[in-house]
Amino acid sequence: MVPLSSALVVTIVYGLLSALGGIYGYIKAKSQVSLISGLVSGALLFASGVLQFLGFGWGRWLALALTIVLVITFGVRLQKTGKWMPAGVMVALGVATSIILVAG
Repeated sequence: MVPLSSALVVTIVYGLLSALGGIYGYIKAKSQVSLISGLVSGALLFASGVLQFLGFGWGRWLALALTIVLVITFGVRLQKTGKWMPAGVMVALGVATSIILVAG
């Protein structure tokens, strides 16, 4: 096990926000796609955080790959809809998460 790092914390937080966003999308719009994709991406990010915590360095790179996929997905959605909630927020948080994962 390793001490908490900024990379570990942002991985867990971004995963939690992704899962909560999927739940919110389901509640608001009855979107099963939002629910499933949010919970799956949140669970995968959480798992990569656990891997980081256990000392597996590749957990951080898994988190980075997942975050980049989410940034691209939400970036396309933002470009199509022009709506900052939730797409723009997830892009901004994803970019910040990616920077922290690469830096630290």
